[in-house]
Amino acid sequence: MAKNEDALLARIANNEKLTADDDLSSGYRGELRRLMVSFVDSELAGAAGFVDIINKAPGMRERCTAARLVSEKFDHAQQVLVLLETFGVNTDLYVQSHAWDARLSRTIDLGNRRIGGDKRLNLFHYPYEGWLDSVVMNMLMGLASSIQLEEISHCSYAPLASVMGQIGAREAEHAELGRKGLMKSLENGYSLEAAQASVDYWYSRVLATFGSTDSQRFAQDKAYGLRKTANADLIAKWETRIAEQLARIGLEARDT
Repeated sequence: MAKNEDALLARIANNEKLTADDDLSSGYRGELRRLMVSFVDSELAGAAGFVDIINKAPGMRERCTAARLVSEKFDHAQQVLVLLETFGVNTDLYVQSHAWDARLSRTIDLGNRRIGGDKRLNLFHYPYEGWLDSVVMNMLMGLASSIQLEEISHCSYAPLASVMGQIGAREAEHAELGRKGLMKSLENGYSLEAAQASVDYWYSRVLATFGSTDSQRFAQDKAYGLRKTANADLIAKWETRIAEQLARIGLEARDT
């Protein structure tokens, strides 16, 4: 193990925060960059895939809310892209490097299997089926994101921890917007059966965003101070909270 890696791990174990000015080891830089790239790609793909939904919203208030969500996701990506500039990333070229609105067939279930191209979470490879489907997904994924980003907000890299604290709070708001959008949709004539079908479709796909419960990467990320809570524990928190929220609406949380 390189000398600077030993010194870095000792600082992290001592709960010290790191910055771009520190002597970061190649291993730490690699894992940190991977984490940031996955987040940026997911936000860019999530925002781009939601653009068409704006015009499918049933009213002006809903359209304004959908447009706000898209704008905020692009802003989230921008905030972390700024951090990636210190890793040699050209942000203008980066944004143009992939077709962020590209989607696969809705019948495909990638699970945790990674595919080529950008590093978005697999969830953002799947298309929506209209307004109701989109608000269900945002309710489920918004809550998952808030849990995942709250975890990263305590990471050892101070610039990312600070940004994620703010973004995590916004993702919690997105989850609430999804919940309210779902409830209003049901009040306005969408059926519980259609909503349950969307829950059944998205549930396992959102669950997969937490990663495998036997992840081989977690031990390294924990040593680097980038993670502290095992995937299984994060999943349990999400499953408990989303089940409670869905039950209050008359829906079931089930991994079909």
